[in-house]
Amino acid sequence: MIEVRELKKSFGERVILDQVSLTVPQGTVCGILGPSGSGKSTLLRCVNFLESFEAGEIIIDGEPVGYRSVEGRREPLPRKTIARMRSQCCMVFQQFNLFAHMTALENVSIALIKVRKMPKRSALEAAEGLLGKVGLTHRKDAYPAFLSGGEQQRVAIARALAMQPKVLLLDEVTSALDPERSAEVLDVIADLSREGMTMMMVTHQVHFAREICNQIIFMDGGVIVERGDSSMITDPSSDRLKSFLRHLRLV
Repeated sequence: MIEVRELKKSFGERVILDQVSLTVPQGTVCGILGPSGSGKSTLLRCVNFLESFEAGEIIIDGEPVGYRSVEGRREPLPRKTIARMRSQCCMVFQQFNLFAHMTALENVSIALIKVRKMPKRSALEAAEGLLGKVGLTHRKDAYPAFLSGGEQQRVAIARALAMQPKVLLLDEVTSALDPERSAEVLDVIADLSREGMTMMMVTHQVHFAREICNQIIFMDGGVIVERGDSSMITDPSSDRLKSFLRHLRLV
């Protein structure tokens, strides 16, 4: 479903991603671990083309992301093509980014109305179903200011699911939440993994990643240091991952 080939991304002289390559098969949950500044979030933003990149390729379900090759030259794809790709590869951020003047139901339905061109009544019905999926039907008429952080993040996930994406990108979606609210959001993500949603998830929740991720990548300094299944958390190979887990008191 996702293929990244020799991806390079820099900010000025600083190399953020250095020849990063990975493959995420359909239905796989890929957990991305690593210290702050290792390139994890930038990788997700490149996959969604919220960040451009200097070299390499990203392919989602057989289609190139961001650029196409024309007579050996790399050219940006048309805006409409990029917008369509983003509707199939939705990202949920650390901050909830809900519209403050809209209810939970309206926040989820707006994309259905504006992007998928659904009639308003059908969009509201579909949005209510999605809020039910994340356990928030009873809060459908609440505005973001009256929702907890965990509830707002679940609305954000429902909004992303409204686009029926092929891929869901999750960038530290529990970092702003207390443990109880984090658990509410993680339960939703676990349900999606059981349903076969393809996901890339940047997280510091190492125990959670071990439970639900089929594939785990550990990054540091803009490169993938180690990759494998969940067993690499309990039996790391690289000294760098051992040190990272030791600081978390996991080894």
